[in-house]
Amino acid sequence: MSTPRPLVLASASPARLNLLRQAGLDPRVVVSGVDEDALTAANPAELARVLAEAKAAAVAAGLTGGELVIGCDSVLELDGEALGKPADAAEATARWMSMRGRSGVLQTGHCVIDTANGKQVSVTASTTVRFGSPDDAEIAAYVASGEPLYVAGAFTLDGRSAPFVDGIDGDPGNVIGLSLPTLRRLLGDLDVRITDLWTA
Repeated sequence: MSTPRPLVLASASPARLNLLRQAGLDPRVVVSGVDEDALTAANPAELARVLAEAKAAAVAAGLTGGELVIGCDSVLELDGEALGKPADAAEATARWMSMRGRSGVLQTGHCVIDTANGKQVSVTASTTVRFGSPDDAEIAAYVASGEPLYVAGAFTLDGRSAPFVDGIDGDPGNVIGLSLPTLRRLLGDLDVRITDLWTA
């Protein structure tokens, strides 16, 4: 078996890293340092893609070994707004008060850059999330756990908020932070098979 192309994840997200490892990939993590608040876009889906592209480009600029760089960023679209990580516990509480019993769209931008030839492909994947109706005490307990301060939209499918999500329409991985089917298609656009990147 030939040595797979080196893969770099331009994200500090342990959830994204875990998704890739479960799929047989073992990327090196390089955090981009991009100032997310400095970037804007016409709508939440576009913002997610712009952020993913910025993260991938910032990391790719410092590499020279023919790596494939994956950049991702997620926002929750609710009432036309892009909601990232809440700033503090009060914002996380208010977010959950407004989300419960409703649906939002988790937008995750994906960008892959082939540093061997400079080619770049990107797209946003969208998944509808149907929130349950946790009561005030449940929301308070969840916010007190600290988890919602570290995830886009103040929730995640692979943590303590999972019981508060009634269902989704789309790829669950996209809600966690990275859509593997989307990644496979983007790699294909760069003439790379995802199976050729398996490490074992």
